[in-house]
Order: sequence, then structure tokens, then C-alpha cells
Amino acid sequence: MPERPVIQLLPDQVINKIAAGEVVERPASVMKELLENALDAGATRIEMEVVRGGRQLIAITDNGCGMDRDQALLSVERHATSKIRSEEDIENIHTLGFRGEALAAISSVSRFTLASRPAEALSGTEIQIAGGKMLGCEEIGCPVGTRLEIRNLFFNVPARRKFLRAEQTELAHIRQLFLVQALAHPQIGMSLKVDERQVYQLPKAGSTKDRITELYQAGFFEQLLPVDHADADYTITGYAGLPQTGRKDRQDQYIFINGRPASAPVVYHALNEAYHALISRGRYPAVFLFIAMDPSLVDVNVHPTKKEVRFRRPNQLRDAIVAALGKALSVSGPELKMDNGNDTGMVLPPASAIRPAFETQKKMDPLLTRPVEATAAKTVPLPGKAPDSDASRHDSPDASSKSPWGWCRIVGQIGGNYVVLETEDGYVLMEPRAAHERVLFERFMRAARTKAVSKQGLLAPETVDLLPSDAQIIRTHLAAMQELGFGISEFGGDTFIVDALPVYVQDNPVESLLVEIARELEKAGKARGARELVREQIAQAACQTAVRARDQLSDREIEKLVADLAKTEMPYSSPRGRPTLIYTSFTELERKFSRN
Repeated sequence: MPERPVIQLLPDQVINKIAAGEVVERPASVMKELLENALDAGATRIEMEVVRGGRQLIAITDNGCGMDRDQALLSVERHATSKIRSEEDIENIHTLGFRGEALAAISSVSRFTLASRPAEALSGTEIQIAGGKMLGCEEIGCPVGTRLEIRNLFFNVPARRKFLRAEQTELAHIRQLFLVQALAHPQIGMSLKVDERQVYQLPKAGSTKDRITELYQAGFFEQLLPVDHADADYTITGYAGLPQTGRKDRQDQYIFINGRPASAPVVYHALNEAYHALISRGRYPAVFLFIAMDPSLVDVNVHPTKKEVRFRRPNQLRDAIVAALGKALSVSGPELKMDNGNDTGMVLPPASAIRPAFETQKKMDPLLTRPVEATAAKTVPLPGKAPDSDASRHDSPDASSKSPWGWCRIVGQIGGNYVVLETEDGYVLMEPRAAHERVLFERFMRAARTKAVSKQGLLAPETVDLLPSDAQIIRTHLAAMQELGFGISEFGGDTFIVDALPVYVQDNPVESLLVEIARELEKAGKARGARELVREQIAQAACQTAVRARDQLSDREIEKLVADLAKTEMPYSSPRGRPTLIYTSFTELERKFSRN
């Protein structure tokens, strides 16, 4: 008979390690907790330092209020805090940290040193802890404020240490954390040193505009519109990006709740609702939103690391965000009316600004003489035989082509986004952007496989500064990009120098191109290990950027695009799976008009 389990209290050291599992996920988690404590201490200058991605050292020095000996000893005890006093305070949080478990948890899995001195004291206090065991507490000379050093993180928990990622990956998380906190607190001077090298040196900016300008590349701020909205419960300020700032992920969307970087599904739903008429699905514009409200309206205690928050009136907050963004993004012009008669508060440019003129019908020479192969006809049942004998006398431009038609006529464009093609047995709606992306992608990959990618040198090399996470991805795949015709090399830090581009994308903005490639490779996840898949992801990002750079096509360009699409191996979808063609037969049309 198995022994009956006995319930008992866990030792404090075990409890601290369990807490560390919740609070200390990686070096960036440690940095976050220490940085929040420095901000709560009233610091106006914070200096951070990391060595080997935070594995060897994480240090943070502030000029805050500091602590005397008794307060310093209490700070490393479990659930000891200066930020709440009673149960009611939990519902009215004004500080970034409040649980009182961070230092105890961190010191239990590292070699921990704390040195602190309040302004009224002549000397300070230094505490040393290793693996949760107190090694010493002594009086020392030090400046006003607090310095914490975390060395050899997880030295006594080897299983946790094994799960840390590569040093560059951990460093990227730390730098992203620094970026977020620097945006959240522009009034604080902040610096970051990595492996004895100064990476960031930010003075007190005073305003969010100044801080954004310091952290982002030149010209980025010109693509942002100010947000300023207030109602009975919420004050929303910040900046909203124009549609051209859209990315394929939310990495440039920063939400701050009462000064705390946070996320919540309702906020992202509101962003999607505000932008749905201005940007294509799956694109996320840059947004810097600062939402202020009574602390009782938000619960910041729903996540162990306080990454997510919960609102007491989510619907009202959603409406406030939509109203704030609608006011910021609206411009002069006719207002857009919805079918239900309600005013969205958004406006669109006149139709002439988004629809290229194309009114005449044009008859093209037969694109291909060869009948459509059975496999192609089965995929999309378009005609494969030219209607006259002249067509059969032309040679096929590409012997491997699987054209979806043998003859077609361009009728025109509708909606500013679609081309109408008449074929022998029906009509086709073609989406030019998806079609253009397919054409470029196949050219790109064909040249890459034969190692014949042509590159075009730039008139003057361009230097591009990327976000830490994007820079790490590009750095990892430099060799693959160079094989694909990119003349790119590191220029120090997160800066790259580009002196050539593949001819297929030579007219694109270099920075946008690199950002798209980085985000696409990041989404690829584990597939990045396969060289061919890496090349495909790079090519897809490059081609999509090339297509987006040319939203409107002339009549002659449309003719060429139709001909080029007919020569591709897979003309029916873009490399990302979006349809390029939608076919409707005359038989189906007659059935809908009750003519058969």
C-alpha cells in the first residue's frame, strides 16, 4: 500500500524558487523588475548594463530615493513592499511594481548584490546574497540611489539555465524592453551598455515626440499623426501612424496604461476597428497610445509578470480608442457613410485619386498558342485554345508555361483594384498586386536556383538602422540575402549598409524592404533552418514590397502583366496563397440571369 502523502509547509528557499519561475522567465524579466523598481523610486536617471545577454551580469543604477539599512534588508524578503498597505490598495495601484516578491525571487536564483543610500545618510548599505542565502550586509560608501547587480543568473538551477536562448536572442529581448520603457518614460534619462559598449544614451527627452525621434530612423515621425482625446473616464494621447507605416505584425504598436506598458485584446480590437477602412487586412500600422484612467477601472494583477491587464468597462474603452483614432486620422474631404447611415468619422480620398483612368476596351494578341494543359485546366477551368488560326502560328514564349488561357481581351479596371479579362468561355477578375507578386517571385526564385541573380548597384550606399529584433534576424541570414543579390553587410550595432539590390526590387525603399524581410523570416519560425525555405521567405517579402510600391499600373503595364502571368508555373495564386484570378464561365452567368 503506497504511503499516504503528507501536507506540509514548504521552506522559504523553495517558495522563492517557485516564485522565480513565475517572475524570472529570462534575463529581460529580471531587467524589467529592476527597472520598474527604479522608476517607482523616483529616479530621473537610470543606467543599465548587461554582459553576455544577461547571463553573466545584469546591473542597474538609479538616482532614486535610496534605502537605509533596515529598508534594504526588508526589500529582499518575500512580499515586503512599500507600494501597498492594505487590501484596498490592490484595487488602486499607482506604481509599476507592487507584489514585493521580485527581489526575493531574483536573489534565490543568482549571485545578488544590492547597494543603496538615501539622501539624508552619509554612507550606504551593501547586501550580498547567493542562491537565496545571505552572505553579508555591511556599510559602504556609495552615491545616493540604488545599484543592483545580478550575476550568474540560474547558476543554482541548471535546468532553467539550459532553457535560455542564445545570447543574441536574450539580448534582443533586453533591448526591446529598453525601447518600450524608454518610450513609456521620456522624462527619464536612460542608458544601456552591452558588453562594455554603449548602445543607448538617451537624455531626458521631455516629450514623447522627442523620444520617438531619438529611437526611430529619420523621417519616421513625419508619418505619425497626434492623438488627443478625453471623455469622462479616459484620456488618450500619443501618435497614430498613417497607413504606410503598416507592418505584418504588431511590433510597432505600443500601448501604455497609466504609464505601464501593457496589452489587452480589447485594445487591439479597437485598433483594428479604427483602421479597417484605411489599411489592408493583416497589416498593422505604428501606434503609440497612452491611456490614462482611474486605477480602479483597470486590474493590473491578472498576470504574474503584469504583461496583460483587464478593464472593468472594456466596451467604453474600445469606443474611446476608436473615437480618438478616428479624430486623429480624419482629413478634410467628403465623409464616408456606411450602409446603416451612421457616420464613421473617417474620410476617404475621392474616387479619381484611387482609380486609374482605364475606360477603353483593348484587344490583345493571343498570349499563348499552346492549349492549356489538363492539370491547369482542372485547377481553373479556363479555355486553352485560341479562337483563330493566327494564334497557332506564334511560338510559345515559355515551353514550361501553364497558361490559364489561350486567348483573352482586357476589358478594363473596376474598383481601382481589379482587372476584368474576357476569355473564350467566360471572364476573369485579376488582382494585379497578387499577380505581380507571383511574376516577380518566380523570376526571383528561378534566378536564385541557377545562381544567376542580377543585382543593381545603388548610386550611393545606404545605411539602415533597424530595431534590435529585426537587426538580429537580418544578421543571422546575411549569407542567404547576399546569395539573392542583396549587397548588404553589417555596419556596427544594429546598422547595416546596403550598396546593391536584386534587379527585381531595385526601385524599392531599402529600409522597408529589410523590415519586411525580417518580419517574414521571424514568422517563418522553425522553417528558417532550411536554406530553400529561407530563400523563399526572403523572396516573398521582397516581392510583396515591390508590388506595394507600385499600386497603380498603366494600360501597357497591365497588358504586360497579363502576358507575364500566363507564363508562370502557378498563375492562380500569389506566393502567399492569395488568389490572383477568379473565373466565371458564361454558362454560370447565364444561369444567374435565368437564360438557360
